[in-house]
Amino acid sequence: QVQLVESGGGLVQAGGSLGLSCAASGRSFSNYAMGWFRQAPGKEREFVAAINWSGIGTNYADSVKGRFTISRDNAQNTVHLQMKSLKPEDTAVYYCASGRLGSATMTSARFYSYWGQGTQVTVSS
Repeated sequence: QVQLVESGGGLVQAGGSLGLSCAASGRSFSNYAMGWFRQAPGKEREFVAAINWSGIGTNYADSVKGRFTISRDNAQNTVHLQMKSLKPEDTAVYYCASGRLGSATMTSARFYSYWGQGTQVTVSS
């Protein structure tokens, strides 16, 4: 049974910072890429960031490039998303996902096999 558990969401003012974490279990964590997606009310789930199996390769949506940083710790089976310069449009439920492959180039949700329950991030203006 693969489990992904996100933590670290909350309420922050615009311009502030927030860090998300995702703890994985039940799978060979270091063999697969990990990704973060988000879904705002009334919108489709969208890609935020991905990191390849080794942690060397990363990929970001244009909307978060330069503000968000994804990282992973294969010894701890965790993946992190550090967010800075947050904007109200970053408000969404953020989901951690485990990829079908090891590459960070997967930006579509269909390339991810397992998902966390999501954590709410709210950025006030």
